[in-house]
Amino acid sequence: MSLPSSTARAPLNGGYGDLTLEIRARGLLRPRRRFYVLLGSVNLFALSLIVACMVLWRDSWWLILLAPVLAVVSTQIAFFSHDAAHRQITHRSRAVAALCLFHGNLLNGLSYGWWRAKHNAHHANPNDLDTDPDVAVGAFIFDADQASERKGGAAWLTRHQAVLFFPMLTLEAFNLHIVSVRGLLRPGVRYRKTEALLLLAHFALYAALLISTLTWAQGLVFLAVHQALFGLYLGCSFAPSHKGMPVLSPDEAADPLLRQVLASRNIRGGTLLDFGLGGLNLQIEHHLFPSMPRPNLRRAQPIVENHCHQRGISYSEATLLGAYGLGLRHLHEVGAPLRAAIPESGPRGVRTS
Repeated sequence: MSLPSSTARAPLNGGYGDLTLEIRARGLLRPRRRFYVLLGSVNLFALSLIVACMVLWRDSWWLILLAPVLAVVSTQIAFFSHDAAHRQITHRSRAVAALCLFHGNLLNGLSYGWWRAKHNAHHANPNDLDTDPDVAVGAFIFDADQASERKGGAAWLTRHQAVLFFPMLTLEAFNLHIVSVRGLLRPGVRYRKTEALLLLAHFALYAALLISTLTWAQGLVFLAVHQALFGLYLGCSFAPSHKGMPVLSPDEAADPLLRQVLASRNIRGGTLLDFGLGGLNLQIEHHLFPSMPRPNLRRAQPIVENHCHQRGISYSEATLLGAYGLGLRHLHEVGAPLRAAIPESGPRGVRTS
């Protein structure tokens, strides 16, 4: 099964210009610096508190309980860096770069330059199999035509990818660290030397913290728990808003509003979910207006939904668990042809056709 096609025929003019005028008139694209100063301060305070506790109660197995807490803080810092990169905090290029290099490279060990290029490509063409790196061929396959080309161990992985999706997310943080380093080995990154030094500083400081406050056994457990939950939290935050959404027709993809709305899904919930998912639960509004500050997305949501309903444009929403279910079901269906191609075993191990 390929990525689903957009079944409801939407109008070819989504009226993005009209919607933008209304959003601007309400002041929803203005930066919310006070919100982000408070949020950034809370993140840094929480990180400092964790480090202080590890220094005070060194060599204690109880410190392993701080690894999940650090995973939450790391993810919240990643959300902050994501918002900064989208110019939600400030529009000044140097300030944006400074915020992202500090929070992304130094605090989280993730390359700002590599991530920005990848994320911009995703925003430009969401769910496009040729240009969106988030649905490109990788550990997971999102299209049956791509799946048919898998062989050997890769085919086995695709056959079982729905079952393996969440367990494999525990490796995502390790993967992001690796691809960040690889990204800086290639030319073209604007702040390449600065990024490399900050990544090196992150890994050195992280290792020094574990070595100076924990035994080797404790340090390895802390590392595994922190990085696994960091990757799981990140993956669970980004995955539900696009996985299983349709591939658009050329006419739909050409319209700036339809391209974003029809390929995105919102997650129903309130303020707590907004915080937990870093505003990514309001994915439709975020994709339409990437520079809109996170706290304004909730105010923009009824405006965007009403605009879509008035024009007969599909506006997709689901609960968090429902969204995961849709994504997993799609991954399972994509792997179905590969499962069907395996002959079943009959009595005494005799294969049947």
